[in-house]
Amino acid sequence: MTKRNETQLSEFILLGFSANRQPFLFAIFLVIYFFTLMGNIIIILTVTTESQLHAPMYLFLRSLSITEIFYISVTVPRMLRDFLHVDKGISFIGCAVQLYFFCFLGTTECFLLAFMAYDRFVAICHPLHYMTIMTKSKCSELSLWSWLSGIFLSLIQISYVFTLPFCSSNIIDHFFCDILPVVKLACADTFANEIAILVYSSLVIPFPFLLIFVSYVCIINSILKIPSSTGRKKVFSTCGSHLTSVTLFYGTATITYLKTKSIESYGGAKIISLLYTVFIPMLNPVIYSLRNSVIKNAMCRWMKL
Repeated sequence: MTKRNETQLSEFILLGFSANRQPFLFAIFLVIYFFTLMGNIIIILTVTTESQLHAPMYLFLRSLSITEIFYISVTVPRMLRDFLHVDKGISFIGCAVQLYFFCFLGTTECFLLAFMAYDRFVAICHPLHYMTIMTKSKCSELSLWSWLSGIFLSLIQISYVFTLPFCSSNIIDHFFCDILPVVKLACADTFANEIAILVYSSLVIPFPFLLIFVSYVCIINSILKIPSSTGRKKVFSTCGSHLTSVTLFYGTATITYLKTKSIESYGGAKIISLLYTVFIPMLNPVIYSLRNSVIKNAMCRWMKL
């Protein structure tokens, strides 16, 4: 105990992608960050101002865009700072705060995507009861539940991680404080923590994904019963954007986190992490605006005002 108190680390070093300054990468990711913010802000304002978009499907989309703005802002501003500085130190508290908000917002997005699938299930499989089941208040309750789940599940997980002793290496081979690289640095037996990470990941990845999977099995079954191919295509097109988002987000998150051991190759982990922390939040506004004619037309009308 004495040794731990004497050598407890006060900061970590984020290696990022290089020890040198990288102004070219700074410019690229600054542009990506700007377009991500603008794309999601436009969706939020469009859904808010267009009365025809005040349906649960689009209210969930607005909640998703709000989440994406905060989610990308947890990692990219710090990454932009490190691209222009040789000193890449982050305080112990700063690392804990970054990791908490990253887990909190990632968990929120998992549940939001699951509730969006449930919304499509009710709309396609029970269309006559849709307006009574998926009311605006129900949509707000489910969105709030997503945020509260993220807040409390992540608080438990991060509190457990940062009670570990960190008294040896302080170098995190990543561009942000991710949970697996941080746990690997602890100078204690981390088996229980890795099991806790697995349990946490199982709650926030497979559990919502199971709801999505069951919803789409029912949706596909209902679509196949539609006699005309045009009708089937039209109904399924309402799910295309959501399916694309789910595939991208859950695919990369599953590869990264459903492991009992830390990823061996952090080079690969950093590339995968870029997909769900940077590129997916940028792509979501494009996916939903291009594949949904109602959103696209409403955005065009709003931007002409």
